Amino acid sequence: MSNSGADQRLVNGWDDAKAASMSESEKLLYRSNLLGSDKRITNYGGGNTSAKVMEKDPLTGEEVEVLWVKGSGGDVGSIKMDGFATLYMDKLRALKGIYRGVEFEDEMVGYLPHCTWNLNPRAASIDTPLHAYVPRKHVDHMHPDAIIAIAASKNSKELTQEIFGSDIGWLPWKKPGYELGLWLEKFCLENPDAKGVVLESHGLFTWDDDAKACYELTLEIIQKAMDWFAAKTEGQAAFGGAVHTSLDGDARRAVAARLMPAIRGMVSGAQHMVGHFDDQDAVLEFVNSKNMEPLAALGTSCPDHFLRTKIRPLVVAFDPAKNNVDEVLEGLPAQVAAYRDDYAAYYNRCKKDNSPALRDPNAVVYLVPGVGMITFAKDKATARISGEFYVNAINVMRGSSAVSEYCGLPEQEAFDIEYWLLEEAKLQRMPKPKSMAGRVALITGGAGGIGAATAHRYLTEGACVMLADINAGSLEEVRAGFAKQFGADVVRTVEMNVTDEQAIIDAYAYTAVEFGGVDVLVSNAGIASSAPIEKTTLDLWNKNMDILSTGYFLVSREAFKVMRQQSIGGSIVFVASKNGLAASPNASAYCTAKAAEIHLARCLALEGAEAGIRVNVVNPDAVLRGSKIWEGEWLEQRAGTYGTDKEGLEEMYRNRSMLKRSVLPEDIAEAAYFLASEASAKSTGNIINVDAGNVQAFTR
Repeated sequence: MSNSGADQRLVNGWDDAKAASMSESEKLLYRSNLLGSDKRITNYGGGNTSAKVMEKDPLTGEEVEVLWVKGSGGDVGSIKMDGFATLYMDKLRALKGIYRGVEFEDEMVGYLPHCTWNLNPRAASIDTPLHAYVPRKHVDHMHPDAIIAIAASKNSKELTQEIFGSDIGWLPWKKPGYELGLWLEKFCLENPDAKGVVLESHGLFTWDDDAKACYELTLEIIQKAMDWFAAKTEGQAAFGGAVHTSLDGDARRAVAARLMPAIRGMVSGAQHMVGHFDDQDAVLEFVNSKNMEPLAALGTSCPDHFLRTKIRPLVVAFDPAKNNVDEVLEGLPAQVAAYRDDYAAYYNRCKKDNSPALRDPNAVVYLVPGVGMITFAKDKATARISGEFYVNAINVMRGSSAVSEYCGLPEQEAFDIEYWLLEEAKLQRMPKPKSMAGRVALITGGAGGIGAATAHRYLTEGACVMLADINAGSLEEVRAGFAKQFGADVVRTVEMNVTDEQAIIDAYAYTAVEFGGVDVLVSNAGIASSAPIEKTTLDLWNKNMDILSTGYFLVSREAFKVMRQQSIGGSIVFVASKNGLAASPNASAYCTAKAAEIHLARCLALEGAEAGIRVNVVNPDAVLRGSKIWEGEWLEQRAGTYGTDKEGLEEMYRNRSMLKRSVLPEDIAEAAYFLASEASAKSTGNIINVDAGNVQAFTR
C-alpha cells in the first residue's frame, strides 16, 4: 500500500477460452485458484469461495440446488475439486427452523453433515452459512491487506463508505458462525443493489450471479481500495518513520544465526520447533520504525492473522547501531519468560469455565530491529506461513495507521477465537506428529547413496534436512527429488568440504537461519583408498585422515556448539565402517582413519552426555549400490585385492558375510534413523554393525 496503485495492479487472469467448457463447479475451482494465486488478495488458507449449482440428486434424479463451498482447512490457491464441501441448499435453509439463537450457534456446525450432497466426505467449514444465505449464486470471501486495513481502522465504517459509496456495505465485528450468516442475509435483503460488504476486523464479501463477473468484481473492489491507499499515503513515512538502520544482508543473517538456536531452545519445551527468517523490505520497514513497538503491542486484527501468529509478537531488544548480540543473548531468557507470563495472564483474564487448557505460551513471531522477523512453529511450512501472515498484519497496520487509527481485536474477542471450542476440536482431530517432527538434521555426504537414503528416511518421519556435500551438481539433483516428494520447505543444501573449517562454520550458520538450529548430525562424508603400505603415500595417508578423522572432528565440534546453545539435547551419528574394527589388507590409511572416527565418537559420547547429546556409530560394510566411494579407483582396487572383477565384487562380499545378504544404503539409513530417534533415547557410545555379519567386527 506504500507503492502507487499503478505499480501494483491486480492481474485479471480469467481466460474465456479455458472457462468456456467448464461446468459451474469447475468455474468455481478456476476462480478460486486464480484468487488464491495472489497473496494481496488473500493469505494462505484464508478466505472462502462458493457457488450455488444445480445438480442431480443421486436418489431422486431430480435437479436440486447444491452449495459448493471451500471445505474446512483448505486453501483457495491450491484447492482441487475434492477440497469443496457440497450441501443441499434446501436443507441449509431448513436449519433456520432449528436455530436456537446466538448463544447456541456453535451447535449448528454439528448439523452441517446432515446437509451433505452426494455423500461428500469433505467437512464443511464454519463459514458455510455465510455463503449459503447470501442470495446470489457466486460468493467470494477474501482477506486482502488493503481491505483489512480499512476493516481494522477506528472509523472503518466511514472509510468504507468514503471509498465505495453504496456499492459495498459494512457490518460490525462478529465472530464467524451461523449468526453472521444470518446478518449477511439480512444485509443483502435490505440492500439488494449492494455488491458486497466489509466485515469489521475481518475481510471482504463480494457476490454476483455469474462466476466471471464475481471474480472480476472481487478484483475491482480490492484494486479500488489499493488505489485509494496509494493516493492517500503518497509521500508519507510509514509507521512514524525509521529510528533504526538495517544491517547489511550478510550481517542480518549472521545475527539471526546466533539468535535462532537460542530462541529455539527456549521455545521447544513441549515439542521441537522449527524456525524461519524473513528480512524482506516490508519487514525491515516495520521493525526499524518509530511506531513498531506500540503497534505490535496492539495485536493483530483479522482472526486468521492471530490464529497463526498469536495475538502479538515478541520484540527482541536488539540495537543494530550497537550490534549488541551478546547482550541480547544474555537477556533473552528474561524476555521469553516475560512473554510467557504475559500470555498466561491474558489466558487467565479471558478464560471461561469451558475453555480449553492453556496452550503453548511462547511467542510465534520475534521482531528484531535492523535484522528482520523470526518465526517458530511445529514445522517449517507453518513457521514460514506464520511469517507470511504477520507480513499481512504489517501491511494492514501500515495502511490503517496512515489513514486512521489501527485497532486490534478486543482482547476477549481475540481469546474467544483462539480458544474457540470448535477450533480446539479441529486441533484434537489433527494426526499425531511423526516421530521426527520438528527435528532438524544436517547430513554430510548428503548427495551420496547412504546420505541420500538417510535423508529420505528422516524426511519420511517428518524431519527437516540440510544436505551437505562437496558435489554441487549431485546435491541439487537429490534436493530437487526430495522437494518434489516432500515439499520444498523441508530440504535445503549447502556445498561444504568437511576439511574446510570456515565452510563448516558457515554451513551451521546457514542451517540455523533456514531451520532454527540442529538436532541431528549424520557425519557421513567419506572417501576410500586402497594401497599396500609401501605404496601408501603421505598425501594419501593425510587425505584419509583429513576427511575421515579431522572432518568428523570439525563437523562434530560445530554441532556441539549449536546443540549446547539450544540446550535441548541432540544426536550425532557417525557412519564409520566395519574396517574401523576389523583390519583389511591394502587399506591401512582408510582403516586407521575409520578407527579414529569410532574412538572420537566414544570420546564425544562422554562429553555430550551431561547435555543430552548422544553420539553413536553405524558400521556398514560393502555398501556398493549408490555409493560415491565405490565409483572409479576404489572399486577397481578392491576388486584387484580380492582377485575378482567389478561384477563379482558384490557377490563376493555377500558370500563372505555370515548372513549371505547384500547391504544396501537403506539398511544403513534404518540404523541411522534408530540412533537419531527417540527409540534410542537411552543409547550413547554404541556401535551398530550393519554388515550382514562379520565375526572380526564383533564389538565384544
